[in-house]
Amino acid sequence: MHCFSFDIETIPDVEFGRQAYGLDGLDDKDVAMAMMFKRQQAVGHDFLPLHQHRVVAISVALRTGDEFRVWTLGDEDSGEAEIVKRFFDGIDRYTPDLVSWNGGGFDLPVLNYRALKHGIQAPRYWEIGESDRDFKWNNYQSRYHWRHTDLMDVLANFNPRANAKLDEIASMLGFPGKLGMDGSKVWGTYLDGGIRDIRNYCETDVINTWLVYLRFEYMRGNLDDKDLAREFELVRSTLTSMDKSHLTGFLAAWPDA
Repeated sequence: MHCFSFDIETIPDVEFGRQAYGLDGLDDKDVAMAMMFKRQQAVGHDFLPLHQHRVVAISVALRTGDEFRVWTLGDEDSGEAEIVKRFFDGIDRYTPDLVSWNGGGFDLPVLNYRALKHGIQAPRYWEIGESDRDFKWNNYQSRYHWRHTDLMDVLANFNPRANAKLDEIASMLGFPGKLGMDGSKVWGTYLDGGIRDIRNYCETDVINTWLVYLRFEYMRGNLDDKDLAREFELVRSTLTSMDKSHLTGFLAAWPDA
């Protein structure tokens, strides 16, 4: 069994903004400001429609065999097409169970649009049983199947009024949550050349998601006390061995149970 916990970070698609709104001649910052202003006027907030987001980071926590790994796809210079392709290639290669927080409402729709834009094929991801009968009753597209578990959606019983923020649920469970960075800061950080900080932040978000998932699996009865302790220790030992400052900070904010 392979299990991917994943998270994406995005910025305004200023290329789209220039084309759609005739904003040639403006720099990226001003184009994004215009896009958000138009959105604010239209709906009362400036959060852009999902097709107007560009992916700048995808982080993954992989649990397979005796191994736990955390990394961000591509490198700091990788373009959007490359990192989106790597994500869908991973699904084609491993057929993993996916775990996310609001992945059904945000991450996957954004990735769908960006894969469409860049001409990226993802046959395993779109399989619903036509070529593989196992996918008829358990596929990535159904909200109610386990091949993709959107923790926010499931824990709220698919009721948007009950949705919660990952940061608050992680903190409630004694996990670090967000450490000085959140999605609202990604665009400004990107403009300042902080793609490394964005990638690091994305990795800590995906670890928080994985830890919440472990508690969810414990609640479901799929892990017992010893299993849960062993999984937590595997995460701790992996992050310690990676010896990266943002992961060391994460560990420092996660006291031993």
